[in-house]
Amino acid sequence: MTKEEQEQEQEQIDNELENSKPSEENMAKSHGEILKQQICEGQEVYKKSTVSILLSSFTAGLEIGFSYLLLATLFFFLHDKVSTDTAFKMLSFVYPVGFIMVIVGQSLLFTEQTSLLTLPVLNKKQTVGNLLKLWGFVIFGNLLGGWAMAAVLVWIGPELHLFNAETVSKIAMHVTDYSTWVILVSAILAGWLMGLLSWVISSSKDTISRIFIIFMITAVLSFAGLHHSIVGNVEVFAGLLVPSELTFGDYASFQGIALLGNAIGGTVFVALLKYRAFVTNIKYD
Repeated sequence: MTKEEQEQEQEQIDNELENSKPSEENMAKSHGEILKQQICEGQEVYKKSTVSILLSSFTAGLEIGFSYLLLATLFFFLHDKVSTDTAFKMLSFVYPVGFIMVIVGQSLLFTEQTSLLTLPVLNKKQTVGNLLKLWGFVIFGNLLGGWAMAAVLVWIGPELHLFNAETVSKIAMHVTDYSTWVILVSAILAGWLMGLLSWVISSSKDTISRIFIIFMITAVLSFAGLHHSIVGNVEVFAGLLVPSELTFGDYASFQGIALLGNAIGGTVFVALLKYRAFVTNIKYD
């Protein structure tokens, strides 16, 4: 395809997006309308200052820690009451709380932003370099917030008799006790779900619906035991702060694989496929 043909194709795509009109109040949003909203929201993030991005992503890292607080507290409470396998499945009821705080509160969470920030690149409004730079800031803020929250919770949990060091160690080992390939594919599935979460939320029109969508998708993620890099960051880093078999190498390996998998899942299976489906429909319409 020549440069002129590429420019014509891009102009056609932009015109179709521009002509995607808001749906009637009681009608579901169209594919084009959701895509247009996602691209616009992604563009707004690119316009934010570096300090704003770091503070918002740091806040998300802190807030997601409340999911970990509830996970550890419930797991400790269920100790000796149900089997360990049952206890881990029951954690899916409290796992979504941190996500609800972060997403409804509009903080920047890497996995929820992955596909959102990729769409402006696919639409040629941003470059890959800008995308990677922005991802870097969001990831750094999320991890930093998670480290701070993990340190606080590992101290305050035993002091309030919510959970103990053994609980922290068990959760960390449960997250990391898999091969590299299993964690990678699991993280891809988790990133896929989080990308879909961002997409589906754009189709909803009220806060209650959004909360239900967040709860449903993240509960599925937890019940299936899929690896989420930002919650996993808190879970595994906390395990380093108590006596356990984990090493810093285990943490670094897990974190790198989980981030890569989440990025692939959100970018390829949501952003790319959703965008190409729209573009292909234009070409053959």
